[in-house]
Amino acid sequence: MAEDVTANLKQWRAFSVHLLTASGAFWAFLSIIAAAEQNWVHMFAWLGLALFVDGIDGPIARRVDIKHVLPNWSGDMLDAIIDYSTYVLIPAFGLYQSGIIGRPWSFVAAALIVVTSAVYYADMRMKTKDNHFRGFPVTWNMVVFTFFVVQPDDWAAFAFVVFCSVATFLPIKFLHPVRVARLRPINLAIFAIWSIFGLIAIGYAFEAPIWVRTGVLLSALYLFCIGGILQFIDRLQGRSDVSSSFED
Repeated sequence: MAEDVTANLKQWRAFSVHLLTASGAFWAFLSIIAAAEQNWVHMFAWLGLALFVDGIDGPIARRVDIKHVLPNWSGDMLDAIIDYSTYVLIPAFGLYQSGIIGRPWSFVAAALIVVTSAVYYADMRMKTKDNHFRGFPVTWNMVVFTFFVVQPDDWAAFAFVVFCSVATFLPIKFLHPVRVARLRPINLAIFAIWSIFGLIAIGYAFEAPIWVRTGVLLSALYLFCIGGILQFIDRLQGRSDVSSSFED
């Protein structure tokens, strides 16, 4: 009897983690409403909350051994559904709705984002053995957010969308700031800096002073480039584990 109670408690505890992950769908719903109303501060605030949930639910799930306790429920599938909404679909809609890079190019850019990202989610090789992403990991929420903060030239922003769409399918490493062990303290610190500057930019309703925009841009560029830079350095040094990390 006591064993049954313990097993039930473990199952409910594990299922509560799935509910935590599923809450991202509600934050996504609120983001869509905000984007439809062109309330960009609220849109990104809800997306930020979804990003926070996405960052903590994985470690909690592994801690409670959720795959063993609830083998019939796929946390990976649940996570992928919500990630496509919060990382891809809503940022693309916000990009189109805002017209931030002009018409009709905001529409074209949004179309590129949703199509290439859908294909990327079907790629079973998206993670390397050292926990980097293989190709640009369709983190369009961060890219579009940076556009809103930095307010780049229309053509520069469109060119960057095209580049990222192509890079989605290239064998280039992109950082996962939590799971990649190499330089993890620095990577997490830079991600924290990006988050802090992002919160300040939201506080300014995206009319942030130059030091905030510079902080967001530089920290974003580090997170975007560091995986590829380290990969290039490793190739120059002839490290044999570099190419093998892209094996299936």
